[in-house]
Amino acid sequence: MTTTNSWPLGVSGLAYGCDYNPEQWPVATRVQDVELMVRAGVNLVSVGIFSWAMLEPREGDYDWGWLDAVMDRLLEARIRVSLATATASPPPWLTRKHPHILPELADGTVLYPGSRQAYSVSSPVFRDYALRMTRAMAQRYGNHPALAVWHVDNELGCHVPHDFSEDAARAFRAWLSQRYGTVEALNAAWGTAFWSQRYDSFEEILPPRVAPHDPNPTQQLDFARYSSDELLRHYRALREVLRGITPNVPITTNMMLTSRTKWMDYFGWAPDMDVIATDHYTIAADPERHIEAAFSADLSRGVSGGEPWMLMEHSTSAVNWQERNRPKDPQEMVRDSLCHVARGADAVMFFQWRQSKAGAERYHSAMVPHAGTDSDVWRTTVRLGRALAALAPVRGSRVRSQVALVFDYQAWWGSELDSHPTQHLGYMAELLRYYRRLWLEGVSVDIVSPGADLGEYRAVLVPTLYLLDDDAADTIADAARSGASVLVTFFSGIADQHDHVRLGGYPGAFRELLGVRTEEFWPLQADEVLRLDDGTGADLWSENTHLAGAQAVRTWAQGPLAGKPAITRNQVGAGAAWYVGTRPDADGVRRLVRDVLAEARVTPVVDGLPEGVEAQRRHGADGARYLFVLNHTGEDVQVSVTGTELLTGTRAEGTYALPAGDVAVVREA
Repeated sequence: MTTTNSWPLGVSGLAYGCDYNPEQWPVATRVQDVELMVRAGVNLVSVGIFSWAMLEPREGDYDWGWLDAVMDRLLEARIRVSLATATASPPPWLTRKHPHILPELADGTVLYPGSRQAYSVSSPVFRDYALRMTRAMAQRYGNHPALAVWHVDNELGCHVPHDFSEDAARAFRAWLSQRYGTVEALNAAWGTAFWSQRYDSFEEILPPRVAPHDPNPTQQLDFARYSSDELLRHYRALREVLRGITPNVPITTNMMLTSRTKWMDYFGWAPDMDVIATDHYTIAADPERHIEAAFSADLSRGVSGGEPWMLMEHSTSAVNWQERNRPKDPQEMVRDSLCHVARGADAVMFFQWRQSKAGAERYHSAMVPHAGTDSDVWRTTVRLGRALAALAPVRGSRVRSQVALVFDYQAWWGSELDSHPTQHLGYMAELLRYYRRLWLEGVSVDIVSPGADLGEYRAVLVPTLYLLDDDAADTIADAARSGASVLVTFFSGIADQHDHVRLGGYPGAFRELLGVRTEEFWPLQADEVLRLDDGTGADLWSENTHLAGAQAVRTWAQGPLAGKPAITRNQVGAGAAWYVGTRPDADGVRRLVRDVLAEARVTPVVDGLPEGVEAQRRHGADGARYLFVLNHTGEDVQVSVTGTELLTGTRAEGTYALPAGDVAVVREA
């Protein structure tokens, strides 16, 4: 964090609002917008995200009048502004004058204007224009009293996480030179003795463009690292302009902390943000989308280091970019929003205020839908505003967890490269397999990066942490030695940070901790399911594993490895280290996670809740405790709790009756 102010200025209680795009509407509608925002309880809106072509219709010719009026109108209504740099989509005059700023795919395909993010983030020309626009915005509105927070660009890397243009090639070479210092060090890190890939100078190096066969794996991994760093470098450049003009205004950008956003290393970005902001959208076809939403909210809190964070975008109802864009019912809209608040968000914002009548996102829902104010969506928008106002005391409180789930973007990138024992391993699927079980068990989970302090956790789960450095491996081992139950799953600890295999037997960096040695991976074929000795099944993966101090907890009951260990446990200091050398079925994961939680003495947030009822607790600095309970089932439930339910003002004496699909937030006695 880089300023003493880390929360939107002038926003009291929980923030509630949306992206606001007044440039799409006539003045009369803009006036009505503000009146409706007041009715809904809106207190923060993001403005100017895609306004570059409207603000600078011709190079150097600015039209500020309409935005001046919008800012003044919002201020008069006591609505604060998250003001964008307006750089998220370059205007047509810019790409026409400088077509070389357009990004390219690995096969050389140019991504042309007509959508958004049609720029190469490494283009010096584009960077110069973006800096000019950012400076113009800061100089114009830096002292405007409605300004609460700066919103840099928008969803950086969303559509173009990797650019393979000539500008990108030059920037990649500079990044490599800074990382390695000498080409000899790069050759050693990339293993270029293989396939005659040795380089004599950095100038010979290209991005991993389309090649006759699999590209160098470390080259691919480094290009992913460079691409994430280059996006962050762009953010930093724009941020420094803002900081120079408005040193006391917090600055952020909206990340996409979800299970579907792979290519930005957000743990590495976090120190450059004054407040963490994220966008999240559920997938209508996923019957357990509420579990993925909880995961994404926990990930947001993890990237924020436990500090309150902003849900900068989500949807009131249907989106426009899935194959079948099913709407949310009103109860789901409220549950979706309050799930994020339960897990640490102090801001709830939507895309967008008023549903567009034209453009690519015209069928994306909004707070004011096409149907207008006589609609379920609008009525739920007002209801949610009232709920968030009632939850003002929650602001600033924290979530506490007994369980840590270790997650790493670079392990995600590395584990899914080509030329691996199986091409059907999905890193995020393995992570969610264990997160889902923890959610169903009702325990609170912190999602942390490798190397994070694990001293406060009773259980630590480490799914498919394919690559990591020695320090991170030692930190995980120290957690077990200090008393935690650590569970590590297959294809973890295999490679170092250069994607070089750790020799001497798998699982490499965790071999000593786990007390096992695998001599060979034994991937299973499609639809091949083998039985373990406890009657559960496993698929995708098996290993020829030998015990080296550990005890077998589950063994293979059939197949070529029958009788050999499949799941093991090793006593380590005051704790234990479990190894899962396969992919258990759902019942196997259930039994395993319950065994680990019981050993670690991990307790659920609330005892006795049925599966499908979500509970989370936030703790205030004053000792107050706020219990959130979200009923995702079709049945009424009884919750064991005593206190005051904040949304209704009713008193709970020992139990609280929560209707099907509803939410309760109890300030506990």
